[in-house]
Amino acid sequence: MNDISRRRMAKHSEPDLLQPLSGITPSLPVDAPQPRARPSRNGPFGVLDIGSTKICCLIGRVEPDGTLRVIGSGLRASAGIKSGGIVDLDAAFHAIQGAIAEAEERSGHGLRQVTVNLSCGQPESRLFNVQWPMGGRAVTEHDIRRVMQEGNRRAQAPGRDCIHVLPLMFGVDDTQGVADPREMRCDQLNARLHVIDASASAVHNLMATLDRCALRLEELVSAPMAAGLATLVEDERQLGATVIDMGGGSTGLAVFSEGQLLHTAHLPIGGQLVTNDIAQLLSTSVAQAERLKTLFGSAQPSPDDETEMLPISHVGEEEHHVHTIPRSDVVKYIRPRLEETFERVRAQFELAGVGRGTGTRVVLTGGASQLPGVREMATRMLDRHVRLGRPTPIRGMPELVSGPAYATAAGLLAWASGAGRRLPDLRLEDDAQSTLLRRIIKFVSDRV
Repeated sequence: MNDISRRRMAKHSEPDLLQPLSGITPSLPVDAPQPRARPSRNGPFGVLDIGSTKICCLIGRVEPDGTLRVIGSGLRASAGIKSGGIVDLDAAFHAIQGAIAEAEERSGHGLRQVTVNLSCGQPESRLFNVQWPMGGRAVTEHDIRRVMQEGNRRAQAPGRDCIHVLPLMFGVDDTQGVADPREMRCDQLNARLHVIDASASAVHNLMATLDRCALRLEELVSAPMAAGLATLVEDERQLGATVIDMGGGSTGLAVFSEGQLLHTAHLPIGGQLVTNDIAQLLSTSVAQAERLKTLFGSAQPSPDDETEMLPISHVGEEEHHVHTIPRSDVVKYIRPRLEETFERVRAQFELAGVGRGTGTRVVLTGGASQLPGVREMATRMLDRHVRLGRPTPIRGMPELVSGPAYATAAGLLAWASGAGRRLPDLRLEDDAQSTLLRRIIKFVSDRV
């Protein structure tokens, strides 16, 4: 175990209140406008996918030839986490610390900060139009930042923290669809902004847990957006596609078109509910229900389901008291929950106004998407072309963490490396962060 890991396990000392929990706050990132990709970063860096069923830590670096390589990985079963949010600080700390320590040991590199997925706090997408007077002069980087600050100001809501301010489109006077308005002269600069925010208390609880691990939060990244970066090809991002990330505790949606992230949503329904349904209706343990779902589950019935018998034991009975059930019992308990999931996804499309203009293609990813028959069910219920999405291969990625269940982790790594920033995330000036920064510092001070 390296020195950084030992310091974490030795319990957390009082944090330096002159430094926030994250060197960059989660809600107001601080880069210059990036219609162009930013340079790749130097040295090893870490990402953390905190889910309801598993916690995955990846440590990567950008090689001299510009390719991304994984140099360490760590995996632990989740504890103290529900629907992506922290519900038990101690349990979550030990699970997160275990994944980080394993990745550090394998990479030989200690982490001091990480990029983390945003799944907690009921994230919401909102759109804003901002007009900024220019008086006929050329647009500067400062003007764009002022527009972003204005969008952030309008997005402020009690109890919510702004995570992303993403520009969808700029306009100079009557000319719309401008990708990069810098150096263009106009009387009025227009911007269409996509803002993603989340519950402030959920974000702060996440940060407090990372602080216990002696880690700073470098950046929060929308989980379904990260999954989309890992699984969509360029044509899908341009022509329009929706990523449905079917996790254990929640299902995330990300709608892409013309290279931009147009909408995200999180539904509090996932693979764990399917497991719980099986456990309750068959009166068996959660562990055995998960095994039945993984080995024998399907979203579509087959002619052999009635004749194939499966051994189970009931909760509270001796291990040698074995019962048998037809496989059809497992299938019939899986189907209603998955149908509910896709019904809610379809309702979210209608609520968000996501029509055929954003494409007719759906990419399923996440652990729950791997059940046989899920793609066929999604095709039928959503009336769209559906494919299963696996993360784009990354050099050094272990086979164990390279499947659809790890799409978010792979996308986080791409985002943190700089390769994933083809979606421009125009960041705000440091002075625009001061209000949130003071609130975070006070939050940490009150807890120690």
